[in-house]
Amino acid sequence: MTSHPPTRRHVTSRLSPRRAFTLIEVLLVLAILGAIMSMVVPKMLGRQIHANIDTTRVSIRGVEQALRLYALDHGGSYPQGREGLDLLISPPNAQDRRWKGPYLEREPLDAWGNPISYEFPGRKNQGGFDIVSSGPDQVTGTEDDIGNWDI
Repeated sequence: MTSHPPTRRHVTSRLSPRRAFTLIEVLLVLAILGAIMSMVVPKMLGRQIHANIDTTRVSIRGVEQALRLYALDHGGSYPQGREGLDLLISPPNAQDRRWKGPYLEREPLDAWGNPISYEFPGRKNQGGFDIVSSGPDQVTGTEDDIGNWDI
């Protein structure tokens, strides 16, 4: 008996060379991405809120400086009543020779696009003035308001 060398059988692979992702693999990747995003996004949003608060504080400081310049030009008097910050942008009348402004280019806004308010005499700064932003919740009179008394 002669033995023949073993013959090779041609085995075809069930898998093609270009294999697609299975539904489970796609769902697993999406779940991992979702978990990562749930950790990263809140931190980014928190940083944005803090950046807006810092920007608003800088704006409030700018308004304070403009008010001090106005007071220097007006014998130590700050604007009062409804005219408030408008006097920092344009004079009450053309005959006011003491007005050396504009002290501000435009109405001051906080980082959320809301007007910064001014009150003289101040309620929080007794004997001074209050400059207030409604803060992140954009509602005046809440505890997240940003004022020149806490900067």
